[in-house]
Amino acid sequence: MLKNSLVIGSKCPSCGNKKIVTDQNTGELFCSKCGIVISDKIIDTSAEWRSFSNEGGTDPTRTGAPTSLTMHDRGLSTIIGAVNKDASGKPLSTSMKSSIERLRTWDSRSQTNSSADRNLRQALNEMSKLKDKLSLSDTVIQKSAYIYRKALEKKLVRGRSIQGLVAACLYAACRNTETPRTLQDISNGMNVRKKDIARCYRLIFRELELKMPVVDPIKGVSRIASVAELSEKTKRKAIQILNQAKDSGLVAGKDPMGIAAASLYLACITTGEIKSQKEISIASGITEVTIRNRCAGLRKMLKKEIV
Repeated sequence: MLKNSLVIGSKCPSCGNKKIVTDQNTGELFCSKCGIVISDKIIDTSAEWRSFSNEGGTDPTRTGAPTSLTMHDRGLSTIIGAVNKDASGKPLSTSMKSSIERLRTWDSRSQTNSSADRNLRQALNEMSKLKDKLSLSDTVIQKSAYIYRKALEKKLVRGRSIQGLVAACLYAACRNTETPRTLQDISNGMNVRKKDIARCYRLIFRELELKMPVVDPIKGVSRIASVAELSEKTKRKAIQILNQAKDSGLVAGKDPMGIAAASLYLACITTGEIKSQKEISIASGITEVTIRNRCAGLRKMLKKEIV
């Protein structure tokens, strides 16, 4: 038996009829008047009831929202909604409303019955807050939640502040995904001292044996240039200088943001754009002394004197 549905708003290219029929079994889109097949590969937007088990049949366990590490229960626990209505939409009676309210309270309490669950719930809430403050992607938050869960399993949270360890996990996730965020950025967002975040980061790096890729300084150029309001010409020149520095091996062992700020300063001098070292320093969060030292190495590499 065919399951057809009417699509309103589409138009037949042959006769101009606006009544287009969708055949869910064959995946065809055809005109109800002349019968021309408009498309034979349409996307099935209905629920997926297929089962890949040996028993076969329809298994509804494959449907529903995907699980996520950013939720303390991974999105698997039940939630009693706040709407006091039954399945048919009728409002509940007074006695039933009080019973549902008690059930709702105990349902929320049962989800965090241990101290580890309460700790994880608070930590993940802090991560979601910092996501909006620092404009982080979902991938970074997923990775930081994974690192925090591993730290919780190794009992690294005991005796340490949740905010400090959350900030360290976020910084580790940014390093792992090559997202240009410094310790100072996360410190300002979390209102935690940079020294405390660095201490927690060294702890999880050592205990969890994390493997961090080398940060590409080119990824920090766009961020510094946008804050300092530099032109696209200067940005392209800075990237050109950094590529030459990478080929000569000058970037190895240097702070990526420091070498990016120095290349932008030299690019400003080359293109004639007036920007002081102090302005570049404020935009990048790198001290002027570091920018001067990196500029000296870049000048030698470029083999020409820039005044």
